[in-house]
Amino acid sequence: MINTGKLSGFTVFITGASRGIGKAIALKVAKDGANVVVAAKTAEPHPKLAGTIYTTCEEVEAAGGKSLPCIVDVRDEQQVRKAVQEAVQKFGGIDIVVNNASAISLTPTPTTDMKRYDLMHNINTRGTFLVSKECYPYLQKSAHAHILNVSPPLSMKPRWFKDHVAYTMAKYGMSMCVLGMHEEFRGDNIGVNALWPKTGVYTAAMEMLRGTESAKYTRKPEIMADATYAILISDPKTTTGNFFIDEQVLRDQGVTDFDQYCIDPAYKDQLIPDRFVDENISEIENHSSNRPSLATPKLQGDGRIVNVFKVIEQNLSAQAVQKTQAVFQFVVTGEAAGKWFVDLKNGKGACGRGDAP
Repeated sequence: MINTGKLSGFTVFITGASRGIGKAIALKVAKDGANVVVAAKTAEPHPKLAGTIYTTCEEVEAAGGKSLPCIVDVRDEQQVRKAVQEAVQKFGGIDIVVNNASAISLTPTPTTDMKRYDLMHNINTRGTFLVSKECYPYLQKSAHAHILNVSPPLSMKPRWFKDHVAYTMAKYGMSMCVLGMHEEFRGDNIGVNALWPKTGVYTAAMEMLRGTESAKYTRKPEIMADATYAILISDPKTTTGNFFIDEQVLRDQGVTDFDQYCIDPAYKDQLIPDRFVDENISEIENHSSNRPSLATPKLQGDGRIVNVFKVIEQNLSAQAVQKTQAVFQFVVTGEAAGKWFVDLKNGKGACGRGDAP
C-alpha cells in the first residue's frame, strides 16, 4: 500500500501507539506527513517490551511526520481530555481518531476475576467511547474526519463467546461504538469504521498469549497499518459503518503480494486464523489442519525437554486451569536452553518457549 500524501497535515490521534499495531499505524501515516498524537501509557522503558511514547515519536519524526507524545491511560477521563487539548493546542484540531488501545484475557467465566473483567471493559469499551466522545467536537470541524476502532465484526455466533465471554463482550463493545456512532455522526460527515485482522498479527500480546514460537505463524503489524491507511484516505462521507478485515481491504486496493506481511513466508500457508472472523471458524475447529489451532501452538522438534512439554501440552484443559490458577516459568540450561513456560491460569492453558504470560 503505497503512500499517497493524502494525509499530509491532518492530525491523527492514536491510542496504544507506543508499540505493535498502534505504532505501525503511526509510522504509516507519518510517511504522508501527518501530525501524530502518540497516546499511550508507556512513558518509561519496559524491561521486556520495547517502545515508549517518546521513542515512537522519534520514529514518527524520522518518517516525515510531526509528533506529540501524550501519557494517556484511556480509563482516565482527565488524562484523555488533557491529551486532546494538547493536541488541539499544538496542531489546531483533530481529524482522525484510531482507537487501538486494548486489554486481553482469554479466560472462561469461572476463572475470570472481576479485576481483569473491569480492566478489559474499562480500556476496550469505555476507553473507546471516551476518546471518541472527547475528540468529537474537533472531528465535527474537520473536512476529513474518521474514527477507526481496532475491533472485530459483530457476530452473534456462540463460537466467539464460549471460551472467553468477558473478552468478547469488551471487544464487541468497541464494535458497538462503530455500529451506533457511524449513524449518529453521519450528519457530521464523520466516517466511523472497524478493522480486524484475518490472521494472527505478531505483537507483544500475541507473544504473551502464544509464546515466541507463534511468530512464524503470524503476520507483521504492517498489514494492519496498510489496511488502516487505505481506509483513512477514503472519503468519510461514503466510507462509514463498515467492519473491515485487513486482507480484504488490501485485496480491494489491488494488493496481491501478501508474503511481504509474513513474519516467515515459509509458513504463509499455516497462518493462525484470528478469532471473530466467521469465515475462519472451520479452520479454527479443524484439528486435523496442518496449521496450529488458536488455542495452543503445537510444539515443534525433538529432545527430552521438548518431549516433556509435548506431554504437558496434550494434558492441558480448562479444568486443569480452573484447579491450578498459576503460571510457571522455567529457565533451562543445556539441551533446549532458554526460557519455557506452562500457563495454567488463562483460557484452556498453554505451554512453550519464551517468557510466561
